Amino acid sequence: MTKKPIVIGVAGGTGSGKTTVAREIYRKFKDKSILMIEQDAYYKDQTHKTMEERIKTNYDHPLAFDNDLLLEQVQKLLSYEKIEKPVYDYANHTRSKEVITVDPKEVIILEGILILEDERLRDLMDIKLFVDTDADVRIIRRLMRDIEERGRTLDSVIDQYTSVVRPMHLQFVEPTKRYADVIVPEGGQNRVAIDLMVTKIRTILEEKVIL
Repeated sequence: MTKKPIVIGVAGGTGSGKTTVAREIYRKFKDKSILMIEQDAYYKDQTHKTMEERIKTNYDHPLAFDNDLLLEQVQKLLSYEKIEKPVYDYANHTRSKEVITVDPKEVIILEGILILEDERLRDLMDIKLFVDTDADVRIIRRLMRDIEERGRTLDSVIDQYTSVVRPMHLQFVEPTKRYADVIVPEGGQNRVAIDLMVTKIRTILEEKVIL
């Protein structure tokens, strides 16, 4: 019987460094059979809504994600079937007509703020990580990213953080920490934790006779 791929979930608040951790793990195995799926690609299609309605979308709420599609596509990858991963159009606040073909691999990294929130997804994971970073560090990182990369104003970022991001983090993201097998403090700066994870993944892969 063919052994199923390994699934690693990497969660954490916005600006926690979860993406950096996921990318570092990916980079360590990039010459092997590995792929990364970002939960952000699975924001729900909103073409049926007006632009005004789309702009009001709370992207930090579990209901913003099409977890049914994500679950279906991860299950296909686990059966070694290729998928057509959606692409989200942030300018138009809806799903793009474009898709990305993703071939199955032996290691699947699922990364996103709420990737551990859905029990159906958690049940597919072999390893669950939560990247835990102090709130003041996360808001500073978000400020820098949104101002430098997304052209946002300081006031708009602070307003969004205090009115939406922070309450959603406390209500939905932070509680998923209890599902994690490993909590990684300080995100991508934590070389020891990343190296330990890489060693663990390498051991599992060796047991599957993949490396």
